[in-house]
Amino acid sequence: MEFLNEYGLFLAKTITLVVALLFVIMIVLANATRQKPEGKPKGHITVYKLNDELDNMKEDIRHEILDEELLKLEAKEAKKKDKAEKKAKVKALKEAAKKEAAAEKAGEEHSALEFLEDRKRIFVLSFDGDTAASDVEDLRHVITAVLQVARSGVDAVMLRLESPGGMVHAYGLASSQLARLRKHGVHLTICVDKVAASGGYMMACIANDLIAAPFAYIGSIGVLVQLPNVHRLLKDNKIDFEMITAGEYKRTLTTFGENTDADRAKVQEEVDEMHGLFKAFIHEYRPALDVAHVATGEVWSGTQALTKGLVDSLDTSDEWLVAKCKDADVFEVSWEHKRGITDRLSSLFEGSLRSAIAKSLTHWMHRADKEKFFS
Repeated sequence: MEFLNEYGLFLAKTITLVVALLFVIMIVLANATRQKPEGKPKGHITVYKLNDELDNMKEDIRHEILDEELLKLEAKEAKKKDKAEKKAKVKALKEAAKKEAAAEKAGEEHSALEFLEDRKRIFVLSFDGDTAASDVEDLRHVITAVLQVARSGVDAVMLRLESPGGMVHAYGLASSQLARLRKHGVHLTICVDKVAASGGYMMACIANDLIAAPFAYIGSIGVLVQLPNVHRLLKDNKIDFEMITAGEYKRTLTTFGENTDADRAKVQEEVDEMHGLFKAFIHEYRPALDVAHVATGEVWSGTQALTKGLVDSLDTSDEWLVAKCKDADVFEVSWEHKRGITDRLSSLFEGSLRSAIAKSLTHWMHRADKEKFFS
């Protein structure tokens, strides 16, 4: 028993020392990073073809359930087909080059790509919104990249959107980024599998086609301002709060000061004005929608939202993508941040800590369940 106690003490000291060293290393690296001049956001665009992913998934299953001889025969036929397609593609490229040369002689500026009868391309983006719409920075990079290659009137964008809403100015910027796609003639489809409420719906309503899963949360077209006020608590404890402003409405409702009816009236006026802008914005992109009827702050399921005109159809993003992969080239596009050693160590430490806490909580929850039902 004494050996176990000594070993436990030694183990605790070792863990404490390791954690302390990691903490010191992280602080040193963080300070070194801060001393470097900050430049443009570091990262890059990542792209992968969803058609290939679906084909690979299908082939994995087929190789398990089909006869080996049949698979060999199909592989042989597929090879012939690929060869024919490559031959046809080379022929099309040569014809396009000839047309480009002819246009150049006629004094016209055309690229060979314009003469190619290429398949439609769909670019799939994602936005997972929090209160501050933090993903807007990634979204603006991706949309800028897509607009460099998307063909107006031909290619399209599908956005997987999940957001319960948040700060007006942040979601206003996110909505403006999506509006860039429509401005350049790129068809925009937005799929909501779980929730697009408040600022999330502000983004969603921009879609040419808005699709929601049957049980997704849609709506919450309203504006909210709330904050606690501890003025009476401070007053009871004889604590004074001083605030000096210039401008009649520089500060209205406060957390520490005494709020008046005039302050509340002014904030209500601002909230009503913002609500009016919200409704006007929705009407601009969905003119057939009875905005006054749905701008009550209520939330509906996807099925209810369809009957009210808030969405255009019911489906999941997965079903939509599988269908589109049959006649279009579908690419998932995202912005990947370049992570420094500080970020990696921080993520590793946080991940390990979260994992340990999760395991501990799970253990005690299971133990509580057993004691509850089996004691």
